This record gives sequence, structure tokens and C-alpha cells, in this order.
Amino acid sequence: MPAPSYVQLGAEEVARRAAAAREKLRACNLCPHRCGVNRLAGEKGKCRAGAEALVASYGPHFGEEAVLVGRYGSGTIFFAYCNLRCVFCQNCELSWGGEGYPVDADELARIMLALQQKRCHNVNLVTPTHFVPQILAALARAIPQGLSLPLVYNCGGYEALETLALLERIVDIYMPDFKYTAAEPARRYSGAPGYPEHVKAALKEMHRQVGDLVIDAEGLAVRGLLVRHLVLPANLAGTREAMEFIARELSPDTFVNLMAQYFPAHEAWRHPPLDRRLTAQEYAEALAAARAAGLKRAGRW
Repeated sequence: MPAPSYVQLGAEEVARRAAAAREKLRACNLCPHRCGVNRLAGEKGKCRAGAEALVASYGPHFGEEAVLVGRYGSGTIFFAYCNLRCVFCQNCELSWGGEGYPVDADELARIMLALQQKRCHNVNLVTPTHFVPQILAALARAIPQGLSLPLVYNCGGYEALETLALLERIVDIYMPDFKYTAAEPARRYSGAPGYPEHVKAALKEMHRQVGDLVIDAEGLAVRGLLVRHLVLPANLAGTREAMEFIARELSPDTFVNLMAQYFPAHEAWRHPPLDRRLTAQEYAEALAAARAAGLKRAGRW
């Protein structure tokens, strides 16, 4: 198996990108909110994150897609806070409440290396967007110490192209959500103005960088794009349009996890029809939409 992209790029270049990303915190524009706050001076924007990364938990995770989990688990690092405000968030204690503890670059590097020592198959960065500078700084420290696992960028899809540019040849596996194809549900239920245009641009850039998902002889993902789409009640996610966009603008071979596990978490009970579970018929229609769009690798993974 070839070395991960960031190893080939080298610690010096990763450190340079970390410094460039850190400068963005002076008037934060890491994501499409472009809050403009000085996080290095303690100011907080939409995501409420500051200058230090906050980690809620880390360890082998066996609830991710099989191509990430393998035998020893996906090495997940759950970060606190989020640049989205989903009313149905299943990790609301982290994303809304900021549950976690501060880590510096050395500690975050140690966590990455600890996951490798546990024989995890990848380092899975969960909700990383608002902590890209801190992640890159840690990665630059971990490379000389022998980190060699594929890096998974597990995000909500609300990404800025300038930030993704800093991640080229660093991230091996992009795993974004494709939450909505219509602007109003995105604004109302996730506090994400312009989400459809931003996620579509981000998906194109991610696919340009890493291509379709490559799976090795052991059934493990080593590089490429894996798109998650959570099917919502009453088609609030715009599933048919999402599948058609992926097949047409990315590739019919895009690996798509059509997720059926929606349930009314957090404040969803206040927002009908999000106050109920998905029906079997609604999920069957989502699968049919993926097939009709011509997607060859879409299903429940």
C-alpha cells in the first residue's frame, strides 16, 4: 500500500500549510459563514470554537462504514462544536454544547499516534472544519514520529474552497455529508445559508483531489470520496436531486452511503415533519432514486 498523501508531501510542507491556515483565524473564514472574528484573540463566531482544538473523545470506532472499520476499527477523533446547527443533531452535546477538552498540537499528534498503535485502519477526523489549522499543526508533528494511516476528513459538507485547497495532498479520504439540495431547509434546520451551492462546490473539489473511492484487497478504503446522505422525512433532504447531482457532476462510481437511521434527536420534536422517524417507504424511494440516477455504489453501507 502506498504511503498516505501527507507522508509523501512531507512534514515541512504540512507545517507551512498549518501556518497559512492559522492566519485565517485572525479573521476567521475557514468555512462559508466567514464570520471574520479573531479567534486567536478569543473572539467566537458561529461555530463558537476558539484558538485551541477541543477533543470530546477518541478511539477505535466500529459504527462507521465497513470500508473504514475493517477488523480493528476506524480511529475516530470527535471534535467539539460544529459549523452547522442541525436541530436534529445526534451528537448535540458535542456540536451544540461544546463537550470536550482543549488539546495543543503535541497532544493531538499523540492522539493520532495512539490510534495507530491500537492498529486502527485510519485517522477519522469527525467534524474537523473549524479546527483545520490545529489539525495540520498536529499532523506536522506526527509525521516525523511515524504516523502512516490514511486521513479521513469526516465533515458536514459546509466547506470553503480555500480551506479545502490547503488540504490537497494531505487528506486521503473525504467523507462529507450531502445534507440538502434546497436552500430553505438548510437555513431553517441547520443554520447554513447557501448550503446547496457550497456543498456542491465542495464535493466537486474533493472529487477532483482524490477521485472515486479506492478499496484494497482487504476491503478497506485507502483513498477517494465517500459521500453520506441522511434521508430525511418528507424528502426534506432532496434525495433525488442529490443523487442526480452526484451521478452527473461527480461520477456514477461515487461511493454513496444512503443512511436510513434518522430519528428525532435534540430539538427535532419542535420541527415537524422532523419529529418522526423515516418510513420504510421513504427509504425505498431513496434507493430507487439512486438507482434511477445511475449510481453504481449507492446503498446502506
